[in-house]
Amino acid sequence: MMAGNKRALARQEREMVACLTDACTTAQAEIVGFAWLTHRVDLDDFPASLRITWVFSDDTAKAEALAGEAKARMLELTEQALMEAGIHLDHVAWHVRFDSEEACWRDQGGDWNRRLR
Repeated sequence: MMAGNKRALARQEREMVACLTDACTTAQAEIVGFAWLTHRVDLDDFPASLRITWVFSDDTAKAEALAGEAKARMLELTEQALMEAGIHLDHVAWHVRFDSEEACWRDQGGDWNRRLR
């Protein structure tokens, strides 16, 4: 990949982060138990490699949110944020996962880098 293209992708990722931050703030105000979100991406395989993780405080909050209307809302917020950043994905849900801080502590001792790999 040419250096200019890498810079353009990095700039687009920064824009995406800003838009996802807005989505996160909205979700924190609307969705009980939602804590934060993060993303992983390989810029050499962007946007196919993009993975966005919505994190809840505990497994119960996650289960309750996913059983109700919150899942659709989080997918909507994700798609809206990506579109604002100029990123179009055919199936946003394929790029989104849901997790909890409780599960990370239980399974990886709180090591999010290891968990998200």
